[in-house]
Amino acid sequence: MRGILMFVTCCALLTYTGCASKKEEKEEEVKFLVTNPLKKDTVTVKQYVCQIRAFQHIELRALERGYLQHIFVDEGHFVKQGQPMFQIMPMLYKAELQKAQAEVKFAEIEYQNTKSLADSNVVSPNELALAKAKYEKAKAEESLAEVHLGFTEIRAPFNGIMDHFQVRLGSLVDEGDLLTTMSDNSKMWVYFNVPEAEYLAYKSKAAKDSPMKVSLEMADHEKFPYEGVVETIEADFNNETGNIQYRATFPNPTGLLRHGETGNIEVRKVVKDGLLIPQRATFEVLEKKFVYVVDKDNKIRSREIIVADELPHIFVIKSGLSEDDKILLEGLRQVREAERIDFTMVKPDSVLSHLNLYAE
Repeated sequence: MRGILMFVTCCALLTYTGCASKKEEKEEEVKFLVTNPLKKDTVTVKQYVCQIRAFQHIELRALERGYLQHIFVDEGHFVKQGQPMFQIMPMLYKAELQKAQAEVKFAEIEYQNTKSLADSNVVSPNELALAKAKYEKAKAEESLAEVHLGFTEIRAPFNGIMDHFQVRLGSLVDEGDLLTTMSDNSKMWVYFNVPEAEYLAYKSKAAKDSPMKVSLEMADHEKFPYEGVVETIEADFNNETGNIQYRATFPNPTGLLRHGETGNIEVRKVVKDGLLIPQRATFEVLEKKFVYVVDKDNKIRSREIIVADELPHIFVIKSGLSEDDKILLEGLRQVREAERIDFTMVKPDSVLSHLNLYAE
């Protein structure tokens, strides 16, 4: 019995020693990849959702009441400034103008007769002044009738594109009724919202009288071929979102952009001597970003970093790292704080070349 117990004990010791040996051998075989941050000039691209608006976009409304007698244009057509668009039945207003013209003639004759009598001292100067006032009033009413008649014809106020009709031929329209809308798309105003921190960074670094140039990615993810310029920044921040609105102006010579489209504004910024690391080399704790740095004793130390900008798969570091630091590239979940590791150094440009880095 004693011999059997000794045999079992020896087997257990041999098994434990073998497992421990295999475990140590396995641990020795694990090598981690380590790299350095890469310092180089690069270009960051920031995207903002935007709304595209026509340079001029107005509503055309009826100025007089009546039946819509003519429509001279069609929906979606380009119209030129001064071109007739709608005609409201003018018969009543023509009659009012003729009546006003007749009253002008009557008042003029009465004024001339009174003037002749006044020149002969037959009537007093007051009667002449009264006749002249009646004549001036009649002329004013004639002018007013002409204006009302002119309001029955709606002409294009500028070169632009017609929207769909809100009324149809023969409709009875009241004063102020919406007929259609019209857009001047020769240039477009593109609105986008910028967070307060980015606004402050831009304003503090922007050169005086140097316009901010932006690009436009359309809804089909194609780039608009013309560059835009930020001409206006709104006066106040939105207290609910913490954003401020920018307005960029884009030329639109081919008419590709239309009022109401959406897209993404792209703001490109050149970063001199940016410190770049792969995003996969970072981890988050309570919304703060960290990396594992290998110290001089080959031990792992976590370190908080501040990210300045972001590229596809790349972080541009603002603070927390230097060009000489060694950072753990992979296996972040396999290591513990202050653990000694065996590693292989990888050149940073080799690492980043496989991450779709858009840099200059």
